[in-house]
Amino acid sequence: MPDSTPYAVALAEDIARRLHRLTEHLAQAPPRQAAQILGKVLDADDGVLGRMTGLMATGSQIAQHRAQAGSFPPEVFLALGRATNELHDIALDLDEHADDIHRLATPPTAAHPSVAKPVASDMVVRRHR
Repeated sequence: MPDSTPYAVALAEDIARRLHRLTEHLAQAPPRQAAQILGKVLDADDGVLGRMTGLMATGSQIAQHRAQAGSFPPEVFLALGRATNELHDIALDLDEHADDIHRLATPPTAAHPSVAKPVASDMVVRRHR
């Protein structure tokens, strides 16, 4: 029997499962990997938080149109609008810490003692004149 679940609903369920798996990975990740995961999740444009904010904004617009048509209660539209605004504000607050997260996620460079650039001695310089 074929699955009658619409693709978008199945996609939402799959994303929810994957977020749960990501949460489990984050809980067990060493510090650098945890920072890498958080950096990807918290990216205000292309990360999970940014995409979720966009999804909620779209949901709010759809709910507004449906509320105006009488098929959704206006409270749904208003709640989605507030949630969108809250997510946007959270993303702005967290964006202030993006550099710190990036620094924690980046492996430290190997400490190489600075070696002075070789300089030709007077003897070498005279020989080549």
